Amino acid sequence: MSRDWVAWHQEYDDPASSLSIRLERVRAHLSEAIASARPGPIQIVSLCAGQGRDVLDVLPGHPRREDVRALLVEADTTNAGVAAEHAAAAGLTRVYVRQADAGLVSSFADVLPADVLLLCGIFGNVSESDIKRTVDAAAALCADGATVIWTRHRRPPDLTAQVRAWFAANGFDEVAFDALDTDRLTAVGVQRLRAAPDRTGGYPADALFTFGSDRI
Repeated sequence: MSRDWVAWHQEYDDPASSLSIRLERVRAHLSEAIASARPGPIQIVSLCAGQGRDVLDVLPGHPRREDVRALLVEADTTNAGVAAEHAAAAGLTRVYVRQADAGLVSSFADVLPADVLLLCGIFGNVSESDIKRTVDAAAALCADGATVIWTRHRRPPDLTAQVRAWFAANGFDEVAFDALDTDRLTAVGVQRLRAAPDRTGGYPADALFTFGSDRI
């Protein structure tokens, strides 16, 4: 069943909602990731970005705003349009919104490697094998010392411990793991890549994930 992803975003407008609480944690971690990034340009890549309410709310007042170049990848036409309008209204001329399938690395390979990679609202909507495939590929998408921010619910079967272990096995150190006490039992994870792998073989050609009908 297809879902109305535009209406889905309305829950963000309720400060007491599970999604709103999660969004605030993502914003806080994103702000810190930008602040602590190495000197010079910072490339952000946000997959399944929706209306971009994390990136587009953090950047306008951030002290390193001028260092950031961001690509928001979103398949839904309306949500991509909303994100583009918000970026323009905020004067964020280095933020680009691309309507494309975020599961395909070819949709964003031209801006890689990322210094900050956002995988929010994905892992609750794809298969376990897709989650592992995405985590296994994450290091190849990132620069040395890059930060990955991801989300996943903790309802049974709770895969968050496994996701954290997969990141560790792929060369990431855990910066934070927030188990949020909300009705949806959401969680926000933050990982930092120690060193990027050899990319001489290029980026993954196969789809990282196929998006499901619910975004959590």
